[in-house]
Amino acid sequence: MDTLASFRVFCTVVELKGFTAAADRLGISPAMASKHVMQLENRLGSRLLNRTSRRVSLTEAGTLYFNQIRQVLESVDEVEAAIGNATLAPRGTLRLSAPVWFASDYFVGRMADYNRRYPDVSLDLDLSGRIVNLVDEGFDLALRATTPERLDPGLVARPIMDIAFRLMAAPDYLARTGRPAEIDALAGHAILRYSGIGSSDSLSLQGPDGPHKVAVRTVMQSDNETVLHLAALAGMGMVFLPTWMVAGDIAAGRLELLMPDTVGFTTTLYAVYPSRKYLSAKVRTFVDFMTESARRMPQT
Repeated sequence: MDTLASFRVFCTVVELKGFTAAADRLGISPAMASKHVMQLENRLGSRLLNRTSRRVSLTEAGTLYFNQIRQVLESVDEVEAAIGNATLAPRGTLRLSAPVWFASDYFVGRMADYNRRYPDVSLDLDLSGRIVNLVDEGFDLALRATTPERLDPGLVARPIMDIAFRLMAAPDYLARTGRPAEIDALAGHAILRYSGIGSSDSLSLQGPDGPHKVAVRTVMQSDNETVLHLAALAGMGMVFLPTWMVAGDIAAGRLELLMPDTVGFTTTLYAVYPSRKYLSAKVRTFVDFMTESARRMPQT
């Protein structure tokens, strides 16, 4: 059997989670698809898939093999397209890691736009917020809001857009505590703090007249921005969040921006991917699409 063909069958079985679905896509019989996978297992002397009557799943060895073989196939496709001077249509599964706060109406809308433009790409999103190992865990791409010095120098990092974080709170909280109109008036207020930026009971802010350090009360700390968002809506305290994550809440009056022209910070969103000679079409088109869409993201 053609080894390259067996690679394609194996990857398709994994992506579609079954021999019958993979066989239908590839135009072969389920029995032939099974033979291709068995040939790879015999060559390796290791089981790649766990098979049940309803579905298949990767073994530990299969996961490692799949992550490597998928990159090989993507590189082969790119080389063939380049040699043939053809345009390779993106397809397959795009495994993407992004911050928790990307679980928002705006970002999902952009994913829907991308899907309409490239319907042959299936999106597999990890919004856990953890810093994934792109190569070892088989991710194609990560979106990370950070600074250049905190990025892994062994990865390619392409800046996508700047994201504004602004201070906000629910009207219920502000009705109880007052609406501060200047930075020093934030002293003593309840803060919902993202644990990734420290745990000090103070805020270091840059005002129009210079830096300010304000003593506050941290009433909740979490590495999950969604929890902080919900806590702010419940009136627990003030929080820094990306404005486009909560645009609907601001428009509906569920959250109010506080001193938006003077209090806040901006970070850069990067598309991060392994350094490869040949970048897959699905990664390239997604990064290009996000860059094109950046100018339409609200930056209140």
